[in-house]
Amino acid sequence: MKKHKLPLHMLPVIFALAWPTMLEELLMTAVQYIDTAMVGSLGTAATAAVGSTTTVNWLVGSTISAAGVGFLSYISQARGAGNPEKAKRATSQAALAVLVLGGLFTLLTLSLSPFIPTWMQVDEAIRPMASKYFFILYTPMLFRASSIIFGTVLRAAGDTKTPMRVGIAVNIINVILNFFLIFDTRAVSIASFSFTLPGAGLGVLGAATASAVSFAVGGVAIAVAVWRHPEITPRGYSIKPDFSVLRPCLKVAFPNALQRFGTSFGYVAFASMVNSIGSVATTAHTIANTVESAFYIPGYGMQSASATLAGNCLGAGDKERLRDLSRMIITVELSLMLISGGLLFAFAPQMMGIFSKDPEVIALGVTVLRMVALSEPFYGVTIVVEGMMQGMGKTTMPFISNIIGMWGVRIVGTFICTQIFSLGLVSAWACMISHNLLLFTMFMVYFVTGRWNPMNERKKARVG
Repeated sequence: MKKHKLPLHMLPVIFALAWPTMLEELLMTAVQYIDTAMVGSLGTAATAAVGSTTTVNWLVGSTISAAGVGFLSYISQARGAGNPEKAKRATSQAALAVLVLGGLFTLLTLSLSPFIPTWMQVDEAIRPMASKYFFILYTPMLFRASSIIFGTVLRAAGDTKTPMRVGIAVNIINVILNFFLIFDTRAVSIASFSFTLPGAGLGVLGAATASAVSFAVGGVAIAVAVWRHPEITPRGYSIKPDFSVLRPCLKVAFPNALQRFGTSFGYVAFASMVNSIGSVATTAHTIANTVESAFYIPGYGMQSASATLAGNCLGAGDKERLRDLSRMIITVELSLMLISGGLLFAFAPQMMGIFSKDPEVIALGVTVLRMVALSEPFYGVTIVVEGMMQGMGKTTMPFISNIIGMWGVRIVGTFICTQIFSLGLVSAWACMISHNLLLFTMFMVYFVTGRWNPMNERKKARVG
């Protein structure tokens, strides 16, 4: 039997695309920790007001991100085919998508801001604060759409460093403004130096304003970067609807949007069932989710690289390079997630201890974190295979698989375990892990049989 050596020559290309996204995700996670700590210092009501609309954020972001996936597939394939004009036309349509989706969601979110806290069953005492926070946060929706869609367009063009740099700037601005807008004017001592730090004392509304300003800066910066980019600039191209571009983009984006909607609603249902278990379980679940997110950074960085490179290979019709890419990127991802999972397993007590001093919360959180740490390599493989399929425009199968896994395994299983048999948080996380393992199995079967690769389908069509 002929042995195939790993295509190590692809490592520099893979990591050149992946590391900026990993660094961007790492910084975003760090800033999320800092934001949580700053708002948390204001009290439980402030934290609840900020967190009460998180699931709505997921739903809005899902739609816009799905549009970005459609353009990623189209542009990466155009570049692989050596057709820069096609890529630039797609960028002009991405600009249209930014204007349409940004404008639409601005109107929706701002008009619905008085009602959303009520629909989310937020405590009546904090509904006014939550509503104002939501309104301010979504005022720059056009700029947020710009950051998401244009950031994806740049990654499709192989430029992951510009979104990283903009993301770093946005997060730094956010943290600095938090210090000045959230808290009152106060005396600060550093070593032997003391000085007065001015503050607006806006509390939760200050946190919202800081985020809104940083979003606006990021949206403008990303738009300027796209305009100046030599390979994908929309300069000179009309933003009127071009259905020869929009149709294939929508064909990719629509299943991805349905997938994101379905899974986002699933997260809402899952969280509500976990909340019904009790305060210890809710606290342990929330902290464990926060801790776990940092250990998925290698996976999502590699997913971004795999989507762009797979689209390039398909556009160029280079089946051999795609085969080498898939073998190498799965091997690298598996190695990274083995390390990540090992670190999570080993340091779970220390990570839980950062956010809680309650022994019962820490013990429960450590248990579920160590459970999920063992499944991380499997989930990592699923992420990169899905990334390659996104780059090649194959989003229907991931949609079906994720909906089956989320609602057929995680939600039904958690309902049976927690609502019928009154089992605890460990059972809910076991259902979540079962969902991830099912996805791994489904994606690997799809991958091994070759159905993930459109070039295999073309070959069969020619033979037929």
